[in-house]
Formats: sequence, C-alpha cells, structure tokens
Amino acid sequence: MTAVADAKIVVEAAGRSVSVSNPGKVFFPRTGHTKLDLIRYYLAVADGALRGAGGRPMALKRFVNGAEAEPFFQKRAPSSRPDWITTAELRFPSGRTADEVVLSDAAGLAWVVNLGCIDLNPHPVLAADLDHPDELRVDLDPVPGVEWPQILAVALVARSVLSDFGLTGWAKTSGSRGMHIYARISPSWSFADVRRSAVAVAREIERRSPDLATSKWWKEERHGVFVDYNQNAKDRTVASAYSVRPLPDARVSTPLHWDEVPGCDPSLFTIDTVPARFASVGDPWEGMDETVGSLSGLLELAAADEAAGLPDAPWPPNYEKQAGEAPRVQPSKRRAPSAAAGGSSAATGGSSAATGGSSAATGGSSAATGGSSAAAGGSGAASGGSGADAGVAPSPTGRRKSTKPLIEIARAETKAEALEGLERWKERHPDVWPLLEARDVLTDSMRGRSSTWTRIRLNLEHVPSDQRPAQEPLEVDYDPWAGFQPPGNGA
Repeated sequence: MTAVADAKIVVEAAGRSVSVSNPGKVFFPRTGHTKLDLIRYYLAVADGALRGAGGRPMALKRFVNGAEAEPFFQKRAPSSRPDWITTAELRFPSGRTADEVVLSDAAGLAWVVNLGCIDLNPHPVLAADLDHPDELRVDLDPVPGVEWPQILAVALVARSVLSDFGLTGWAKTSGSRGMHIYARISPSWSFADVRRSAVAVAREIERRSPDLATSKWWKEERHGVFVDYNQNAKDRTVASAYSVRPLPDARVSTPLHWDEVPGCDPSLFTIDTVPARFASVGDPWEGMDETVGSLSGLLELAAADEAAGLPDAPWPPNYEKQAGEAPRVQPSKRRAPSAAAGGSSAATGGSSAATGGSSAATGGSSAATGGSSAAAGGSGAASGGSGADAGVAPSPTGRRKSTKPLIEIARAETKAEALEGLERWKERHPDVWPLLEARDVLTDSMRGRSSTWTRIRLNLEHVPSDQRPAQEPLEVDYDPWAGFQPPGNGA
C-alpha cells in the first residue's frame, strides 16, 4: 500500500490501484474496525466473496457514516468510476433502467467498500443473462423469540427438501438472525418459475416440520422460522457469502460445511475470525458451481399444490397483483367470508393464505394516505385502534380495522429511534409489558424513497381486554414521504 496523503491511500489489488479515502474512518464504533480493516478483510476472502457476488449486478447499500447509521441504496453505478468497473443494465417494472455495478475481481471489492458498502447485495442472476436466475435462495428468518437450534433444525429440513427434488443445498449463516441455503440451478427458468419453486420449497418445509417452520407471509400469522420465498422475486437481493453485516460485532455471513451446521455458533464468525478460517479450511462453497440442478421436480410439486387448491403465495406489496393470487388483505382485516365463499380460504392448507407482506404499507407508511399519520385518521393514531375497537367495518379512511388488537408505537427514521420509543411506552405501561410474548412485538423495516424506516406495533391479544391500553399518539411520528412530489404533479 502506498501513502498518498493523510486522508487517502492507494491499495493494490488484482494488479490494479484503488484509491481509498479516509481509510481510518471507523465503520464499527463498538469494535473499532475502520474502512481499511474492512477492505483488508474482503481482500483476504476475495475468492469466496467473488464466488458469491462476482459477475452479478448488485445494488450498492452505502453506509457512509458507518454500520450504526442508516444506509442509503444506490442502484445506479456512480458515473465517476474506474473504467475497469463494469455494469449491467437492469430493467424494472416501472419501465426505468439502471446500470448496476458488476464485480469481477478483488479490486472491485476494495472499490465498493471505499464507497461505504459493508455487505454485498447481488441479484441472483449473472450479468450475461439477466432474465434467468442461476440460483434458488432459501432464506430462513426466525420470528422473535425463536432460539438458534430451531433455525438449524429447519436448515437441515430445507437441505432434505432440496435434495429430494434434485438440488444440492449450500448453507451459510445470514450474519444476522437466520440462515441461508442456496442451490445452483440451470439458468433456464424465469424469475416467476424460480419464485414458484421457492414457494413449493417453503410449503414442503412447513409440511414436514409444521411446529418449527412456516410459509405464512403476514407477521401476525407466523410462528417459528419463516421460509421467505419472496427473496426469489425479481429485483430482490440478499447479502452474499462472506458479506460483513452492519452489526455491532462485525459478524460475517459465513458458508459452512453441512457437518458444521448442527453445532455452529454464528457469533464466532466475524471480520476478525473468518480470514483465518478461510486460510485454514478454504471455502466450503468451492464446489458449488459444479452442482447445477434442475427446477423440474419443484415445479411439479408446485403444480400439485396448485391443483390441490393452493393459490399463489402472497407477493410483496410493491409488486403488481399476480394471476392466481388471493386478495391482498391482511388476515386480521379480512371481512368475514360470505356463505357463497365459505371455506375458500381453507384450500390454502394453512401455509400461505396471507396475501401481503411484512411491510404491508405500499411504498411506505402512508404515501397513499397523505402523511405518516393520515392512515390512522389523525396525527399519531394507528390504523388498528385498540383491541376494544377492533372490528371489520371500514374505517373512515377506507381501510378495514384490524380484528387483532393491534396498536402502533412508532414510525421512525431509524430502528434505534423506534426502539427508544418502545422503551418509553414500556415505562408508561409496566403492568402490560410482561403479558406480551416476543412475537407480539411487530417490528417492520419499511421502504421509503431511498432508504428504509422502522415501524413498531404491538399485538395485545395476550393482554386481558380490560387491561389493553388504547392507541396513543405515536412515540415517534416520522413521515418518509414528507416533501415528496411524484413526477408530473406540479412544478
């Protein structure tokens, strides 16, 4: 490495020179790791990191103020980039396009870290064929309160399901709370077919382990480990292998051999430990590209599920309504079925009747309702109301009131602010908080214009009705759409 100035150095990687600004900038305040530490980490595991992210278009998730600050998402590659950074043009349902970065070598890893990227978020396609994914992603996302051994048990079930249908599963810790299992597939199927196969996997995992796993999309219906099939929808990205995650301990999404899975401890895989592990045992995913499989078996399973009456599983709320998809109505807000429709939801088999998403607000908390609190019909009021008020009649805003006793606590720009609001609520209601279960705290990461924001709600169904607090003004009332003017509306 060659010093250029106090605020800049040049890193040599893959025969290229990468200029790094502010190399001593602390990215992880609690561990003291700097931007340069992060670059050195990625260079140490470059072969593995590129196996996961190389050759694929990737969105840039930039933590310019470090891991504890909110990131912003940048789909379009910076115009001022080295000529050796390649791009691929992605087209979105809106008709817009974006030239996204495609990494090809270790120098590219150093370059994106210099931009503030901590983890790598590639699409499941290669730049050479943007319409046909070459991997199926099984994302295991535990609901609050689920212990790590249960997640590992579901991972082993997922491996068995994939194997039974002709695919080889490759496991890694997510670097957060869950596990990821990937399978290489022939790039012969559309995104819709890959997602349909993922739905079949999720439902089969649930059938085999109904007490451990769920394929239900709505948070209020989930239990155990949620198998998030929608990570296979077009334009979804997942933190790839060897990504450092923006957590206080700089934990890493680490590939594992299957015999390591049952006893693994994700807290042991960090920016400090993984390079030595990589040098010692190599990359457990090294043979992944030699196990390309077919989706034919899973698509047959999906067809059998559909023939048995299962509708298309719910899509995220920002996607267009799909053929065969049930109405996108949160279960607790559904009207009672008419006699003519009686039993129609039973055909779902309990696995995927929900038709919305964990971030049910379309495009944000209230873009459709004119403000962060308008959805509730007033400043700081939540749409659900208190448990005593919950019903199925349309609300004044046109939304159905929840049949679950939900109250909203906070809508905040950051998760930390939302959690601080929850702490204030707990202090005011010390007799109520102990009655709640872990899964009664619904924390949603919501999409704003260029970043996410956080909503916290509480399900009071385990609180006796006469002890349920009414909806109060929100502890934090952030509006991610303040000042936003859609194109063509004025000016």
